[in-house]
Amino acid sequence: MEGRDLLAGAARAATYNMALQLCIRIMTFVLNGVVLRYISKEMLGVVNVRLTLLYTTTLFLATESFDQACLSKIEDKDWRQVVNQMWLTFPMSILVCLVFGCVWMFVLESPDSESIPYYGTGVVCFCLTTIITTLARPHFIIGQCHLFNRLRVISVALSELVRCIIAAFLVIYFPHWGLINFSIAQVVCAITYSAIYYVIFYLMIKTEDTGESFVFQSVRDFFPKILPNKSFVDWRLVSLTRSFFKQSIFKQLLTEGEKYIMTVFGVLSFGDQGYYDIIDNTGVVFRELDDSLQYFFYPALLRGFPLHLQPPDSVDLVTSVLEHLLKTVTLIGSIILVFGQSYAFLALDLYGGSLLSAGSGPLLLRWYCLYVLVLAVNGITECFYFAVMSKKEIDSYNHKMLLFSVILLVSSLFLTRLVGSVGFVLANCINMACRIMQSIYFIHNYYKDSGFKPLKGFIPSYPVIGSLAAAYCTTALSESYFCCGYGNLYRLLHIVLGGLCLLGVMITIAIRERELVQFVTTQLWGRKIGKTNF
Repeated sequence: MEGRDLLAGAARAATYNMALQLCIRIMTFVLNGVVLRYISKEMLGVVNVRLTLLYTTTLFLATESFDQACLSKIEDKDWRQVVNQMWLTFPMSILVCLVFGCVWMFVLESPDSESIPYYGTGVVCFCLTTIITTLARPHFIIGQCHLFNRLRVISVALSELVRCIIAAFLVIYFPHWGLINFSIAQVVCAITYSAIYYVIFYLMIKTEDTGESFVFQSVRDFFPKILPNKSFVDWRLVSLTRSFFKQSIFKQLLTEGEKYIMTVFGVLSFGDQGYYDIIDNTGVVFRELDDSLQYFFYPALLRGFPLHLQPPDSVDLVTSVLEHLLKTVTLIGSIILVFGQSYAFLALDLYGGSLLSAGSGPLLLRWYCLYVLVLAVNGITECFYFAVMSKKEIDSYNHKMLLFSVILLVSSLFLTRLVGSVGFVLANCINMACRIMQSIYFIHNYYKDSGFKPLKGFIPSYPVIGSLAAAYCTTALSESYFCCGYGNLYRLLHIVLGGLCLLGVMITIAIRERELVQFVTTQLWGRKIGKTNF
């Protein structure tokens, strides 16, 4: 029963992380709305696309393969060796930052120094952010493996809140500093994030009885050490790390593919990149879905083992989580798709005025709502796939990811020339659809000889589908009569009618999807795991 409780805690950790990502994106969305009135779209494009891409690329390449290997469930894993291996992310981050920092500084086209000053300082500071963040990576992994759910939420939420407040303050009162404002905010965010982990673990070992089994017994244990009668690292994890590193390169290309194309090929101006990023922020919470779920699937399943050799309790709960999360994201994505068609123009107009609602903005957001749906489904199916596949299957999948990268590149270049920024969304939809089909094929074969059918979670009940169709027709008519070109009272009526339609859809889901509602309330929120739920 204890193992099942721990798995339920891991499922709850994934839920907390998704809620955290939603809060972070709301903060970022509000920040963009504030700073957009004080800076140009070009500045926003450089910060949120060019420099943020540098940060996500360096951090991902420096840590992702180590994270996935050390989170994998293998027999007789020594946590001291895990800590040692995670400290290798620090020199790795320095190497990666040197390489990509030089590319960003001397290879890529630099923005105009008159309108966007201090670009070089921005590159250095965003690289420094990656290096500072890796200083807490061993603590992060130990925290995730011990299901310290609130620690991750607190560390990320507080550091991001600090970043948003500092950036907004500096942009408003010191606009002439240019990119220095965002660089200061980014570095302080990284320092805050790492400091929280060190302080919390220090307080734990000083004030609580952590038990001899806990890897951190003193501050010295925070850092790497030579182990008696054991190698410095677990070579099984090292082998997994190598395989995952190849995969992480392709995964990063596929995750941030459109931003690499913008950056390398220059198909959009910095202003258009900033505009695209505002739209893109609506779906990033689902882009982080696989990051959330790996903390559930990875510790729950033995890597490379077939279904019948997995622990029965783990199989029951993992299958139930997989099925119900598929249905959950399908429903959420469908709701976003349905209501996004009729409220895209109004949302952009209220958020940024005619600057965002004029031109192709509403069309871009409508198509992006479709991308959110396929993005969410891919996050779940692919995470399960990555958690279960053996090392041989990982190496084989790397070749498939190369093919997916080529598909994304070719379709992006072709479609952006054909339909502009909407082409990035369509190319990503094509890429995600290919990856979903590959993951579904694997999941189907994995459960083929069992009585489990988790893929049925894709299909909502017919009454729910009917309520979504009715909501789409009603809101579409409402938009044509009340929204575009009319006064605030008519817009308010459009919003109220949409709210009533959404309420009808939610009531239908509550009535017809009772098993889903019960699962969410009991498995994800109804259990406690005590002290490990920090």
